[in-house]
Amino acid sequence: MSPTIAAAQRTRRRAIPAIIALFLMLMGIFVSSVPAFATDSENPYRISGNVQLDGEPLEGVRLVVDGPGGEQEVETDANGQWRVGVPERGETYTVTLDEETLPEGIAVVDPEDDSPNIKEVEMGQGGRATVNFFIGEGERNVTGFFDQFVQRIIQGLSFGLMLALAAIGLSLVYGTTGISNFAHGEMVTFGAVMAAALVGPASLALPWWLGFPVAVVLSALLGLVMDMALWRPLRRRRVGIVQLMIVSIGLSLAMRYTFQFFIGGGTIQLPGSNAPRIPLFGTVELSVIDIASLAISIIVIVAFALWLTRSRIGKATRAISDNPSLAAASGIDVDFVVRIVWILAGALAGLAGILYAYYRPGIRWDMGAQILLLMFAAVILGGLGTAYGALVGAIIVGIVVEVSSLWIPSDLKYASALFILIVILLFRPQGILGRRERIG
Repeated sequence: MSPTIAAAQRTRRRAIPAIIALFLMLMGIFVSSVPAFATDSENPYRISGNVQLDGEPLEGVRLVVDGPGGEQEVETDANGQWRVGVPERGETYTVTLDEETLPEGIAVVDPEDDSPNIKEVEMGQGGRATVNFFIGEGERNVTGFFDQFVQRIIQGLSFGLMLALAAIGLSLVYGTTGISNFAHGEMVTFGAVMAAALVGPASLALPWWLGFPVAVVLSALLGLVMDMALWRPLRRRRVGIVQLMIVSIGLSLAMRYTFQFFIGGGTIQLPGSNAPRIPLFGTVELSVIDIASLAISIIVIVAFALWLTRSRIGKATRAISDNPSLAAASGIDVDFVVRIVWILAGALAGLAGILYAYYRPGIRWDMGAQILLLMFAAVILGGLGTAYGALVGAIIVGIVVEVSSLWIPSDLKYASALFILIVILLFRPQGILGRRERIG
């Protein structure tokens, strides 16, 4: 081995602990500054709501939540919102609004209810429940089915483009290495957690225009570290695809519960999650965050498409996806290209995590795992190993998920995408843009 190669290997070995130490330092800062409204691991489920007077939020209103786990008190924030963690699903909780904390001369009045300031709510299997107190006269707006349909399509497109960012990286990794990376969902979660650690009001409190790009860079570094410390050594030992898949499942579980250890079982909001909605046309409304998410997703996907088709490394990536052995025989440095792919996959997953944190809304330790099957569905639907197929599949999945909630319960909307996947694969097993492979 030449002195230059040996020195480079020593430098890489020293870089891995330094990068890991940077991650742990950021997570430590984040742990010490988790917002007060986040639930803990003993109370993983959430009851939340709003208190408004004639459409305006009321701050400092006291509410008491009683049920399994005992009595808990909480006050509304500047946006009139409140949230509290509870320990059990399938149980009934009582939410009481303390009328003495309302502005002078204001009371909760309902001629049909003797105790309008007391509401009961059952915590369903989804682990989320909402209790709102809207005080004052209001006008009920009824939205027609067509307007709801258009709204869902637009939301589905936004969700699909966000999902595509993550699915493209997953597809590239599979195309160049053959690994079905079950830890890709945790790479999505990592980007969101790093964004909260950098931008959150109680953490480093960086401005969003600086903190979010840094979170994406850290996610790219995560992809680099994973390849340097784990995947490349396993590739060199010629570990089989099945074994690599099992390793990725173990890595997924390890990362997921590491996130839970650091941030707890609650939900953490990024700044601006309550951005006002802007009317576009008819009854269709999108928030500033939704519009920005659409624009960012489109710009990044277009830039990635240009990189994949015009740049030298992009063409080499496509060549390796088509035939790794032939690409290596043609003089392409396969290890270098695969490393670039892991870096890009980490960056795209981190960006998707930030956008998904606004779409949900909120950051949870298992948020990436919740959409992992949807990412795989998008990759398989579009065609294994093809970036453009992942894009098409993700858009279809996103629209189906959102539109299907008009007819089925929202808890089952993700299942609708998997049903569409099964139906399409029955007629086109290779996926929409995949190539039929010869067997035998």
